[in-house]
Amino acid sequence: MNVDLSVRLGPVVLKNPILTASGLWGYGLDYVDLVDPADLGAVVTKTLTIEPRLGNPQPRMRELEHGVLNSIGLENIGLSAFIRTKLGELTRRKVDVVVSIAAREESEFAQMIDELTPHEGWLGVELNLSCPNVARGGLDFGRDPECIERIVRSAKEALPEGKCLLVKLTPSSTEIGALAAAGERGGADAISCINAAVGLEVDLERRRPVFARGTAGYSGPAILPIALAKVWEVSHAVRIPVVGIGGISSLEDVLAFLVVGASAVQVGTALLAQPDLANSFVHQLPIELERRGMASPGDMVADELRT
Repeated sequence: MNVDLSVRLGPVVLKNPILTASGLWGYGLDYVDLVDPADLGAVVTKTLTIEPRLGNPQPRMRELEHGVLNSIGLENIGLSAFIRTKLGELTRRKVDVVVSIAAREESEFAQMIDELTPHEGWLGVELNLSCPNVARGGLDFGRDPECIERIVRSAKEALPEGKCLLVKLTPSSTEIGALAAAGERGGADAISCINAAVGLEVDLERRRPVFARGTAGYSGPAILPIALAKVWEVSHAVRIPVVGIGGISSLEDVLAFLVVGASAVQVGTALLAQPDLANSFVHQLPIELERRGMASPGDMVADELRT
């Protein structure tokens, strides 16, 4: 049996459904001495903003028993510097790139897409509407369906033909299906879910939270059941593809996301310990699908979602 791993996200066809999650592989070049990012369906870049950001004060990361708390605060070099210093090298290495972008004002999303448009080497953008670690923007945009629809529509109008638009949502909502439907109405090609959950750790000696902002983003194996539940909900709410994110550390986790309706997945926190993990899934997945008598990742989807 020939297994076809290709996945369509709007006008874009990925060669396989395995992507990196934003922030875990930097701008896509951090691990090129260890693994080839060109093997992946796509690399989702560290989230970029119009202007460079210094991020939050230290400490920024805390490893816990079943996951990681982070409060990076969208530290990044800024979109212009990314285009000038990173995008050309990614293109030279034939890496398929989805550019993650965030903003303080709604209008900045379209403005950033306009800045990207003259340049080659990117497949699309992922709107980060759900960062839990910034005071302005972030979760503010991602909790209101009307706001999501408005931002997505504006971004879609700015997006060049042939590029895809992903919308990344927060798990900190009891109505994530409604948020996803708003993204679909706005013209999104896919819904990415979930971003990090909101967590907190306490410094008992100081009797206060460890992180300066109090809460932080919690990711890793502990959030896998939450992510699966949210993808299941979103898959029932929209007809566009869903990209599953959260807690993936094994091929079985990848398969579970496919069952609950994900067309593709993004591997995140586990890459901190095993940078080649996503690449290993690219090689393991067709073998496992063939063993199960399946010709594509879509064949794994639950029967309930086929109707």
